[in-house]
Amino acid sequence: MDFKTISFVILAIILAPLAGGLLAGIDRRLTAWFQGRFGPPILQPFYDVIKLLGKEPQVVNYWQIFCVHMYLVASILCVALFAMQADLLMIFFVMTIGAVFMVVGALAVPSPYSQLGAQRELIQMLTYEPLLIIVFVGIYFVTGSFKIDAILNYERPIFLMLPLLYLVLTFALTIKLRKSPFDISASHHAHQELVRGVLTEYSGPYLAILEIAHWYDIVLILAICSLFWSTSWIGLVILLAVTYMAEIIIDNVTPRMTWKWMLTYVWAVGISLSFFNMALLYAKSF
Repeated sequence: MDFKTISFVILAIILAPLAGGLLAGIDRRLTAWFQGRFGPPILQPFYDVIKLLGKEPQVVNYWQIFCVHMYLVASILCVALFAMQADLLMIFFVMTIGAVFMVVGALAVPSPYSQLGAQRELIQMLTYEPLLIIVFVGIYFVTGSFKIDAILNYERPIFLMLPLLYLVLTFALTIKLRKSPFDISASHHAHQELVRGVLTEYSGPYLAILEIAHWYDIVLILAICSLFWSTSWIGLVILLAVTYMAEIIIDNVTPRMTWKWMLTYVWAVGISLSFFNMALLYAKSF
């Protein structure tokens, strides 16, 4: 890598959690507005993380500590790989490894809430990961490459050829953002859960690390969404703004559903939309 690429990767690693924290703060403020509350300041997620980092570490076993740090490393590495314009499949595999470590950390403790949350997290992974693969394959059919640099250099917005696959990608975004109706493993709404499932046994600085890793995940998924309109900054900003606002609205108007409903609905609708979009793309090639 040249110096420019290294500098860009370092800048992405530094700015990604800042952007993710700001998005989380905007999310909380808009959610409060939808619910008729004043809401916390936009910088509240940063205040929360700083407070958590200052607390005394408390863990059930040291395997949890290892899994937490591996999850953070995987999230950072995914953002770094995207900034390097690497292969989408490589990013997918690294993201999966990080998610697996998060599940293993939750399974390492005997708490029934943590165990149940870990099982639900595995179901969420089983739900969105096949859809991500289908989306990446669709991008390959259009651009002829899984490499991010080739996708960014494509002459037309791939959203115009893959609008239904973009809707499929938003399913994965909803799950990764832990929003209704798919927030079954670690709800971020206090009125839905007394405990936070897969995050129940984490506290203090280790919970802060998980929150920072989640900020990286937010930026990564939105970065993947940005590939669908990379030919214009204006179009890119509009697409991401509309997408994120739609996620917030859906989160506030839909109740949380069961894991069976999530698995059935997302697979049925997501795979149907994917194959329909692929069929249209194939028909246009003749």
